[in-house]
Amino acid sequence: MTGSPSGTTRADVPPDTAPQRSRWLQRALATGNRAGVKVIPHLPNGLKRLLSGGRAVAIDGNTLDPSLQMMLAAQRAVGMSSLVVANDAVATRRQNREATRSLDEADVHVAHIEPVAIPGPAGSIAARHYRPTAMVPADPAPLLVFYHGGGYVFGDLDTHDSACRLICRDAGVHVLAVDYRLAPEHKAPAAVDDAYAAYLWAAAHAAELGADPARVAVGGDSAGGCLAAVVTRLARDAGAPLPTLQWLIYPVTDMRGQTRSRTLFTDGFLLTKSNIDWFRDAYVDGSGLEVTDPRISPLLADDLSGLSPALVITAGFDPLRDEGELYAAKLREAGVTVDARRMGSMIHAFINFNALGGQVSRANAEMISALRAHLARG
Repeated sequence: MTGSPSGTTRADVPPDTAPQRSRWLQRALATGNRAGVKVIPHLPNGLKRLLSGGRAVAIDGNTLDPSLQMMLAAQRAVGMSSLVVANDAVATRRQNREATRSLDEADVHVAHIEPVAIPGPAGSIAARHYRPTAMVPADPAPLLVFYHGGGYVFGDLDTHDSACRLICRDAGVHVLAVDYRLAPEHKAPAAVDDAYAAYLWAAAHAAELGADPARVAVGGDSAGGCLAAVVTRLARDAGAPLPTLQWLIYPVTDMRGQTRSRTLFTDGFLLTKSNIDWFRDAYVDGSGLEVTDPRISPLLADDLSGLSPALVITAGFDPLRDEGELYAAKLREAGVTVDARRMGSMIHAFINFNALGGQVSRANAEMISALRAHLARG
């Protein structure tokens, strides 16, 4: 049944007529209705584009994935055009936590998940350990120390739980997700200090987690990708053990914001210029650091030689695209081994949208497969 006796439509069942289905899908997507999300992978691409305005979106040689185009159109239809809510950190965290829940894949299973408390520079750092299913019980799997995205303002262990499960399961690696301190309550370099402390702890305790102490990598998305890059350089500078790999997923690397992609994708593709500016101010203003500090903008570091191999992922419709690719190029120029991959049809944050299926799932599968290959024993 699609309706109640009074004629109202149930929120979790698509209506019968095409115009009603279009409006239902828009509302379901924009308001985080999980049923709407589940419908999208089964729709033809032509219908997705029809429901999104009728034409494919092509910019700078890339064509936007129809599922993402539909999701963005649905958000615009109900006035949700920003990751930031009224320049309010608490409201922004709430909105993004709710949105992420609607796109989570509840059936991604790993062997075991447990909380971990890591000694940090300002008290205990909460973390979560994801243990993979052992392929060969006597052969410990690598460990990935993962830093979530969110502009240094939002994001937590729960917003990236589904992503961490996916990485753990499909890459066959232990994942240690780190809940570092957030701005504006904690200005830079608080997030960096927590991220580095968590890496050092993980490198020293990998065997206790059941992981291979010789294969401890760092990685993260967006702001978390920046943290992974900075942690790698800090380890080199301190003479600490280097990460086996730095996995940088659409990282922010230059807070000055002068790249072409920052102009091309100012608005309309989830992460906006106003979002980035607000995140920057929340994180840096009042910190005593400049945006040119390499702890804030790793692209501006003087020396990138001697760093860990890097797997750098960018998205074709992301304002951070060019600075991620510039960082990959600068690493190569410094003699670092780099595997750089652009997911041309994707937008920022696509690791959180795997439930949309199609090209999104394929992009995630490609970069997680690459992670697994880079961390495999040589």
